Amino acid sequence: MLLSKLVGERTKTNPSDATIPSHILLLRAGYIKLVSNGIWSLSMPAKRIARKIENIIREEMDAVEGQEVSFPVVMPKELWAESGRYFSIGDEMVRFKDRCGRDMVLGMTHEEAAVHFARDAVNSYQQLPFMIYQFQTKFRDEARSRGGLIRVREFTMKDAYSFHIDNEDLEKYYYRVYDAYTRIFKRIGMKDVVAVKSDTGMMGGSVAHEYMLLTDVGEDTIVLCSECDYKANMEVAVSVRDNLRDEVSEPLQEVFTADKADIAAVSEFLNVPENKTVKAVCYFIKGTEKPVICFIRGELEINESKLKKVISAEVVPANIKDIPGLHAGNIGPINLSVPDATVVFDQSLKGLNNLVGGANKPEYHIKGIDFDRDVKIETFYDVAKVKEGEKCPVCGKKLVLRNGIEVGNIFQLGTKYTKTMGMTVLDKEGKAVNPIMGCYGIGIGRAIASVAEESHDDKGLIWPMAIAPWQVYLCALRIDELAVKEKSEELYRALEEQGVEVLFDDREASAGFKFSDCDLMGIPIRIVISPKTLAKGNIEISTRDKKIQTDVSYLEAVHKIKELIYQLSG
Repeated sequence: MLLSKLVGERTKTNPSDATIPSHILLLRAGYIKLVSNGIWSLSMPAKRIARKIENIIREEMDAVEGQEVSFPVVMPKELWAESGRYFSIGDEMVRFKDRCGRDMVLGMTHEEAAVHFARDAVNSYQQLPFMIYQFQTKFRDEARSRGGLIRVREFTMKDAYSFHIDNEDLEKYYYRVYDAYTRIFKRIGMKDVVAVKSDTGMMGGSVAHEYMLLTDVGEDTIVLCSECDYKANMEVAVSVRDNLRDEVSEPLQEVFTADKADIAAVSEFLNVPENKTVKAVCYFIKGTEKPVICFIRGELEINESKLKKVISAEVVPANIKDIPGLHAGNIGPINLSVPDATVVFDQSLKGLNNLVGGANKPEYHIKGIDFDRDVKIETFYDVAKVKEGEKCPVCGKKLVLRNGIEVGNIFQLGTKYTKTMGMTVLDKEGKAVNPIMGCYGIGIGRAIASVAEESHDDKGLIWPMAIAPWQVYLCALRIDELAVKEKSEELYRALEEQGVEVLFDDREASAGFKFSDCDLMGIPIRIVISPKTLAKGNIEISTRDKKIQTDVSYLEAVHKIKELIYQLSG
């Protein structure tokens, strides 16, 4: 490819609306162009990277007996109504009518399409297990698109769906894909990816893992043990907390706290630590005004993903101003009277005593609360977020929190979709049963951005050889001189004949200008031909990470370059 013909602008100026390195550098290097909020065009170099990532994924999916298929982007309402998700998914799903007035949706995922595809063709356990996968455009009307390709509305994704006769078969296959994903991210060039237990979310199912690239710019929080192999997304992470029960329980005492409403203010006013207070957090069940009141230890925060599972409903923050019996800042577990409220107690409160909580009337709190004596709750739930430094539930050592970007996910879906959509097969006894499903996804654009986030320096991107848009950047200095032009074109043709991917900078521009573009674009190997190198019969070879920089004979150039490509591909 001649750089002079490449469509796409490169610039030294940082875009004003980009804040993270991958977003900034992909824009500056001309890899992406914004069309609308969360919607991007990919230039030829980005498309070449995407194709290489897809091919790596394709090889690994084929290695676990995957069958590549293609499902439509546009689907009828009826398909999603069968699973119930047409009604349960909110504004993220784009709904529209076609010219005949028929209700349609844009696919944001393809479980329904996969079941529809398989249910009439598969009718016996002897046809199981199987896995079908695709690379397809999705659209999710994401409310918080950000970070370039990190969080978008339109995206290309590899999604795969496996079908099994029983849980044992799903379990075995699930962990084959688990291992395949580990290989995929390693081959793509990601260096700091971990697989963590995660929430199944709107996908449904019982078991799920996310593959997280650990990076400070990630917006997901990952909980890791400092000693053992415990890893989990914050949504499902658990911990062990110290027992704070005192030997002697104090009597209940109502105390005046004036306008002190939040935990920090009450704690300071009464001179008690925050972990000896009871905090109330209020929600409404989504779509209603039915209150949900959560009591938790004062220094902790509610994990809404855990709470949703406990009450089997979506929640939204509540405005309790007009709810009788609730006084913001003074809500407590003693003498609480709120009709129709769902009350949840976090297990951090179990067995504790000498706590401070609201008195359920303005300007007053209660001291000396003993949950065994005064509240007598039978069931406590884990609805708290894990905090840094709490104990690992496996080995008891300290937990640490890291930020991460989700680069892939896998789910054990169970029969959520096959049951609602009426897919059955005959088992060994001739009984009709619903196949059990697994689901496995990787976003292609996010993979590009994640590698860029992890592999860059202050000069630009540093692509791993496996997915680089070109392997070699051929930089001809003083191309207006005949000898440089002829030798550069000769080497360009020789490399291409040997299957080497070359971006030939054939522009009449300064060395600094060309070197800057090479570094910005992140091509792994740079070849320099100039009057100075040719005078010695040499070319200059250097790697993008600056670890190698040497002169080699022009006559040996093709051989040496291929050797280096092989070395960097390892």
